[in-house]
Amino acid sequence: MTAQLAVIGGSQAYALLQQGVFHGERLGCLDTPFGTSQAVWRLDVGGRQVLFMSRHGEKGYTIAAPWVNYRANIWALKELGVQAIIAWSGPGALDIKIPIGSFVLPDDVMDETKHRPSSFFEGKGLGFVRQNPVFCPKLREQIRTAIGSLGLNCLFGGVYVCTEGPRLETPAEVRKYILLGGQLVGMTICPEVFLARELEMCYAPICYVTNYAEGIRERSFKSGILFEGLLDEDESSAVSRAVSLFPTILERVASTESSISSCQCHQLMERYRRQGNIGSDWRTWIDTPRS
Repeated sequence: MTAQLAVIGGSQAYALLQQGVFHGERLGCLDTPFGTSQAVWRLDVGGRQVLFMSRHGEKGYTIAAPWVNYRANIWALKELGVQAIIAWSGPGALDIKIPIGSFVLPDDVMDETKHRPSSFFEGKGLGFVRQNPVFCPKLREQIRTAIGSLGLNCLFGGVYVCTEGPRLETPAEVRKYILLGGQLVGMTICPEVFLARELEMCYAPICYVTNYAEGIRERSFKSGILFEGLLDEDESSAVSRAVSLFPTILERVASTESSISSCQCHQLMERYRRQGNIGSDWRTWIDTPRS
C-alpha cells in the first residue's frame, strides 16, 4: 500500500478522530529504527488515498511537542511510500495584525529547540544540505491554491519560530523573536521539516493561529482553561472554526493537481549518491539497529 500524500495532524487532530470526522482504516503504529511511530490512518479523501497521523496522540493531547518521536514518525511515513507531508500546526501570533483563527503558510523557520534529535545521520557525514527554500515551494503553492479556492483568509509567507516547550514563551523571549523577524511561534515544525528533507520528502505546514503570544496583548490570568486566559470566547470560537475547516481544506488539496513528482525535494541527497556515499535504497542510508 502506498499513498503519495500524508498529513501530520496538530493539537486538535485527535478530536477529529474521536468525532469521526475522518473516516478510514487504522493501520496502527510502525516499528522503526528509532522506536515506534504514532498510529497511521489511511483515509479516503475525495477519492484519493491520504495517510494521516495525529502527532500528539489519538485519544487526547497525550504527548507534548518536546517528546514526540519525530524520527520514528517521518521514517514510518517514508516507509509507507509517502512523497509529500502536510504538517498541521497551531502556533501563536507575534503580530497583532494576524487574526486569531486565520490560516498562515509560512515560508521560513527559526529553530529555537534545544534537546530534540534533528537528523537521521548521527555520527555520519551525511545531511550537509541547503535549507532554502525550507518548505517545498510546489506543495505550498498547491495548498495556497486549495485554500484560495475555498475563499478563506490565508497569509502566504512568514517566519515560524519553533520553541522547545512544553511551556509557553516568556514576554522577553517573544520580544526577541519579533526583533529577529518572527511572525509565528509554535513547538512542532522542527525537527519535522529537517527530517523530511533528509529523506527527500516534500514538506509544508498549514498553520492556524490559536492565540497571540505573551506580551502582544495584555490578558489577565484565568486558571483551569486553555492558555490560562490568553483567548476570549470569540477567539476560541474562531480557533474551533479553523479546526473544523481542516478536513475541507485537506479534501481540496488532495483534489488539486500536483507537480511534486518533479520537485527538487526528491533530489536533495543527490550529491551523496553521485559520490557513492549512499545508494538508491534510502533505508540503507541509516544503519541504526532496529529496536
